[in-house]
Amino acid sequence: MKDGIHPKYNEVIFQDASCGFTFKTRSTVKTNQTVTWEDGKVYPLIIVDVSSASHPFYTGKTKFVDAAGRVDKFNKKFGGSYNKKKEVEPAQS
Repeated sequence: MKDGIHPKYNEVIFQDASCGFTFKTRSTVKTNQTVTWEDGKVYPLIIVDVSSASHPFYTGKTKFVDAAGRVDKFNKKFGGSYNKKKEVEPAQS
């Protein structure tokens, strides 16, 4: 790597605001907040809205979307003729 062109890559602590889950990783994100980690060292703190601990996909609490109702609504609106090709009438001679 060339010197002076890459951002500083440090260990930081990410904290999920919704559930309090924290983890240490490396990042180039800058912040003014700090926190003392389990090892006694002080690290920059990044607060995030969603992490794997609170995201519905990872927690298994996903909401079921009624796709069938949407399809029926679409077919009712367009009469099932949205994707059908128009019939071409033969030319009269």
